[in-house]
Amino acid sequence: MLVRRIARPLLAASFVYGGISTLRNPQSRVPGARKIVGQIADQADKQLPIEVPKDVEQWVKVDAGIKVGAGALFALGVFPRLSALALAGSIVPTTLAGHRFWEDSDDEKKFSNQAHFLKNAGLLGGLLIAAVDTEGKPSASWRVRRASDKAISKAEAKFEKAQKKAEKAQKKASRGKTQKKIVKQARKAKKSAGL
Repeated sequence: MLVRRIARPLLAASFVYGGISTLRNPQSRVPGARKIVGQIADQADKQLPIEVPKDVEQWVKVDAGIKVGAGALFALGVFPRLSALALAGSIVPTTLAGHRFWEDSDDEKKFSNQAHFLKNAGLLGGLLIAAVDTEGKPSASWRVRRASDKAISKAEAKFEKAQKKAEKAQKKASRGKTQKKIVKQARKAKKSAGL
């Protein structure tokens, strides 16, 4: 659809541009990211069996790389749902690190950070919509439900067919036994009559 082909590059542009800018000069982002990286690394160390690197500049570069890579994929429409999800996961720590307006005492700086925070929240909303966009195709859960319903219907039909065959076979068998009894009785009667 034409709207997706226009909207995806527009949505991805700020991520790609920001990611390239950060890769060129990661030191400018390190002071803001230090607090968030420390918190994430501490929580990860408690939850994971391995030690997480605490080099803030490395984390900033990784985040920027995700933004450039996922942004380019999203803009091109390659794995759009997965790349939108990666960008959504990337924007949350970036926003929390760079736009902590609740900590600002200067009203002008607070207003600027608040505006950027809300802008990023809007971008996050757009990315979440893009992450669940099936482009008019049925979702995976719908396809699974439909396939299971079809399988159940087929199994029920086969069971009913088998049941009918079994009933027919049972009737046939019982008729066969009755005929055999009549033939035996006739033979006995002939023997006893001396025929």
